[in-house]
Amino acid sequence: MTKLSVNVNKIATLRNARGGNMPNLLKVSSDIESFGAQGITIHPRPDERHIKYNDARDLKSIVKTEYNIEGNPNPKFIDLVLEVKPTQVTLVPDAIDAITSNAGWDTVKHFDFLKEVIQTFKDNNIRTSIFVNPNNKIIENAAKIGTDRIELYTESYADNFSKATTEEEKHKAIEAFITAAETANQVELGINAGHDLSLDNIKYFNDNIPNLLEVSIGHALICESLYLGLENVVNMYLNKLK
Repeated sequence: MTKLSVNVNKIATLRNARGGNMPNLLKVSSDIESFGAQGITIHPRPDERHIKYNDARDLKSIVKTEYNIEGNPNPKFIDLVLEVKPTQVTLVPDAIDAITSNAGWDTVKHFDFLKEVIQTFKDNNIRTSIFVNPNNKIIENAAKIGTDRIELYTESYADNFSKATTEEEKHKAIEAFITAAETANQVELGINAGHDLSLDNIKYFNDNIPNLLEVSIGHALICESLYLGLENVVNMYLNKLK
């Protein structure tokens, strides 16, 4: 079964909108695990507009499943990850002013930098993942860098799948990701995926991507929970990932 890691950034956004501690990020994260999720993901940004660096520290003692910290590996982020020592660190090349992640790494251009950062985390027994577009050359280079996994950036799949009205169009939406996954399997990289995955598109993606280990879902899951309830939605995802 593909593991579900819930990104709780939006919980922190809601809390920060009024100050104080409502909703309680730590309590919600613990509850999400109790509902059956197999991981918690956070993505602290330099301006701390949702997840704060202290949240990352506080969650360390709360998360009992897999703890995944995403972010651009600037010095402050690297220091945070080495201090917290999560289960997994996912490197994402997001700009400081990015509203959300909008591209994967160029593992050719940034080969030396990524190799050094990845080795630093691996030396501290932290599993590593690199956020990438579904591009065979990029994935092959990710393996040479030494990462344990890649995370496929799935925005284009979600966008094209939402417009698909035939099986042929659905297959076209996912075709590049199938090829990318096959390449990752050949070079012995674990496969994660995330970005704009939802209850509408997750089952088709999971059914067609070989050896998909983990999906990280936040924005859609929280939005769906406004109507359907958080516990119910977590279990709906788990059923679709079987």
